[in-house]
Amino acid sequence: MKLERIEVRRIRLPLLHAFETSFGITTEKQFLLLTVSAEGLSGHGECVADADPFYLPETLGTALHILKDFLAPLALALDIRHPQDLSPALVRVRGHQMAKAALEMAVWDLWARRQQVPLYRLLGGRGGTIAAGVSIGLQKDEAALLAKVEAEVAAGYRRIKIKIKPERDLTLVEAVRRRFPDLPLMVDANSAYSLADAPRLQRLDRFGLMMIEQPLAWDDIVDHATLQRQMETPICLDESIRSAADARRALDLGACRIVNVKAGRVGGFAESLAVHDLCRTRGIPVWCGGMLESGIGRLANVHLQTLPGFTLPGDTSASARTFAEDLIDPPVEVGPDGTIVVPEGPGLGHDLVWPRIAKATVFREEWRPD
Repeated sequence: MKLERIEVRRIRLPLLHAFETSFGITTEKQFLLLTVSAEGLSGHGECVADADPFYLPETLGTALHILKDFLAPLALALDIRHPQDLSPALVRVRGHQMAKAALEMAVWDLWARRQQVPLYRLLGGRGGTIAAGVSIGLQKDEAALLAKVEAEVAAGYRRIKIKIKPERDLTLVEAVRRRFPDLPLMVDANSAYSLADAPRLQRLDRFGLMMIEQPLAWDDIVDHATLQRQMETPICLDESIRSAADARRALDLGACRIVNVKAGRVGGFAESLAVHDLCRTRGIPVWCGGMLESGIGRLANVHLQTLPGFTLPGDTSASARTFAEDLIDPPVEVGPDGTIVVPEGPGLGHDLVWPRIAKATVFREEWRPD
């Protein structure tokens, strides 16, 4: 199969509620939507890079540049016999995992539609349902946080994650644990601490947390290994894992006991499968984090989580929790039992709503073979 066209759109969607982490406040979701076309069919992939470089170095601007000038020409020249062919063809471009993932995941969706099968079957997963967890941003005070947690628990979510940072951590976690003593609870620091904070982080051990996610520097493995030896709470790595090789090094060093697999962060589905398989061999649980994706990216995450190593609830919440109007129909929904039904339609499995996409588009361009 030869790609005949690649379209890129820059999308802006307002969030229903501001989302605060240790590195800033987000009020709208901006992303690139990649559409690849061949043989009368199209597949779609969402680039999870932010407008700013505060989560990882990539931005929407760098992703657009790399896609237009390097990745798209390589992909358009390729004779694709399977979506797995794409990653080796793009390896000449060093880094830029988020740009690669958007293109690669669109090809997986296209291929699944071409085969008339749901995406999870190509990935080696299974149908049915997946367990849903939810991520709660930093709140203005303890009362606001408890109200948020109570609402999400009532909605059926099977695991709650709360964001923390220095001086907005121990008292908040203690308040949640006091109100919900048996709640599956984890915290996410988004690299807000250093190894000097180890004594403070060790105090989290008494709260029976599932994990603490990425407490130290975004590109660190070594200090996380030192910290993990000093804590009972499992450390989960997110930003530090950008490939299966990174995951192997982290596990060899003992830097974590859990891995967050974000397809957009590691370069796409093929590398996600490699990370998943490595962790499963090592007996390390994995789960799927979120990046405030639209329904397009959320569906990709749903299909990924059908793989057997995803034994912990991910951050894939309902569309209605984030957006007034999503870009897919039907939207992603979470049932009263805290699960999401895996779509059985071809590819991602839900229809894209093009009038909504057009309304949210602030830039559009397409590329074809020379």
